[in-house]
Amino acid sequence: MRFDVITIHPELLIGPFDHSILKRAQEKQLLEVVVHNLRDFTVDKHKQVDDYQYGGGAGMVMTVEPVARCIESLKSERNYDDVIYMSPDGHLVNQGIINKLSLCENIIILCGHYKGVDQRIRDHFITREISIGNYVLSGGELPAAVLIDAVGRLLPGVLNDESSALFDSFQDNLLAPPVYTRPEEFNGWKVPDVLLSGNLKKIEEWRYQESLKRTKEQRPDMLE
Repeated sequence: MRFDVITIHPELLIGPFDHSILKRAQEKQLLEVVVHNLRDFTVDKHKQVDDYQYGGGAGMVMTVEPVARCIESLKSERNYDDVIYMSPDGHLVNQGIINKLSLCENIIILCGHYKGVDQRIRDHFITREISIGNYVLSGGELPAAVLIDAVGRLLPGVLNDESSALFDSFQDNLLAPPVYTRPEEFNGWKVPDVLLSGNLKKIEEWRYQESLKRTKEQRPDMLE
């Protein structure tokens, strides 16, 4: 799977993909992340990618020309399943969206900045707008990294135990249950007996009930 990320701050995306699971995924050639500097698609000597907004108001707007050139250049090389714009007013991402994106082959991600991108890009190039939460960040680079991480770990062969992802929070509309490891007791705090019983049926039921309890307490909206 390939992600092409368009940004005006490529240095913000140097670190997230060079460690842990995503690094191994790239080494196995299961995942490819290519970062494109939007300024490389400008034609003026100042490499300007923003301008004042029509109608007045505070904040600059990402200009249409370099974004269009970049997307058109990428699309001339391969077919893309989605052109995603990371924006606080996009659809709030959830595990269902992540699962669907993990089935794609090629995705472009445009990282927003300033007051956003010229609406004509959203109207004519963007196929999906995604937000990672109801808050505003300085740009779309960190949300893009979050999206790529969430999708990348679901690709076949990325995790050592592929079944692990099936039991993550949100996969069954419940939060994950509590987890424990050795030692069995620490400072008088003991691992629940059922997890030491070896009775898989009882363990599965305990985990389901704990997931349900945790979801009711922390994310009751998921049960509505």
